[in-house]
Amino acid sequence: MSGIPLGVLDLVPVPSGSTAAEALTHSIDLARRTEEFGYARYWFAEHHLNPGVAGTSPAVVLALTASATSTIRIGSGAVQLGHRTALSTVEEFGLIDALHPGRLDLGLGRSAGPPQRRRPAEGETAGEPATRPGPVPPATAVVDGRTPNGLRIPDRFSFAHLLGHPRVALQQKLLNLPGAQPQDYSEQVDDVLALLRGEYRTPEGVAAHAVPGEGADVQVWILGSSGGVSAETAGRNGLRFAANYHVSPATVLEAAEGYRAAFKPSAELDRPYVTVSADVVVAEDDATARELATGYAPWVRSIRTAEGAIPYPTPAEARALPWSEADRKLVADRVDTQFVGSPRTVADHLERLQEATGADELLITTITHRHADRVRSYGLLAEEWRRRD
Repeated sequence: MSGIPLGVLDLVPVPSGSTAAEALTHSIDLARRTEEFGYARYWFAEHHLNPGVAGTSPAVVLALTASATSTIRIGSGAVQLGHRTALSTVEEFGLIDALHPGRLDLGLGRSAGPPQRRRPAEGETAGEPATRPGPVPPATAVVDGRTPNGLRIPDRFSFAHLLGHPRVALQQKLLNLPGAQPQDYSEQVDDVLALLRGEYRTPEGVAAHAVPGEGADVQVWILGSSGGVSAETAGRNGLRFAANYHVSPATVLEAAEGYRAAFKPSAELDRPYVTVSADVVVAEDDATARELATGYAPWVRSIRTAEGAIPYPTPAEARALPWSEADRKLVADRVDTQFVGSPRTVADHLERLQEATGADELLITTITHRHADRVRSYGLLAEEWRRRD
């Protein structure tokens, strides 16, 4: 599809019977291979307390990957600001940029942290919030769960069943210092930008300079799953935005349109710029791809029950796991919006996603049990995508 780059989002999955060390080795190899295939970006996600995911620190994995690649942009998708500071984030990425300048994408996310306080809107005082406007309605109509071009937009998924879950509470306990107060997300992003630009000042006028970090040649992105705080923060600052179809397919249109509605031109961008993520498995034919994707449903189930992502099962292991109608409903929105099939089948799906969201780029995440199948999936997709240019 002419002019629409593809990027990679890697969770560093640990297959069953494998180890975190092997998963990291495979991810670095995949970065090298996708660079050869012509992918534009390679991002690492941040997840914690998941036996089946080894990507706990994007900055650390990026430092390793930077030395193994040469041209592909590398970045975080995303650093979770809920349990870290602006300074530590800028310094970590500044260290990598010092040796690999001009290749870094600093993707910022707000999940995994405590509920965010909202800064007062213009005309209201703290403690007396005005009525907030509802989500920006998507420009693309959705009828019977699909856009006019056929893209699936499922019903919204609720995480209410995880509120108060002991494993969620444990993660917060282990990630945050005792008694630490969360910073407002928008303010935290402002601090990241000020430190990068060398413009940070306290209200009393005291300057802070992050070295390395200040003046780093990085692209700052905001990742979001709705038209709320993340989309608004990205738009207000004139930053690039990543909308997560693979995490929350029900709200991807709202996220993209909310960002565009809030966008203000900046020194870096004169118009909105969006990438949209998608879960993808490609093989030589549809049946083979479906077989490779068999482990996806139980893997998503393990995440949505707060068990923590299980090591990614083989197709045979996945079929042997117990499964109920409640399990099917728990993961239906994700399974129904995973793009699985031949190169032609998946590329058709991706074209619909791009058309419906107006994406400037697409971000591909692929998980299979065998590393060779994952590499093959990215290679087949890249070949088909080039053919459509």
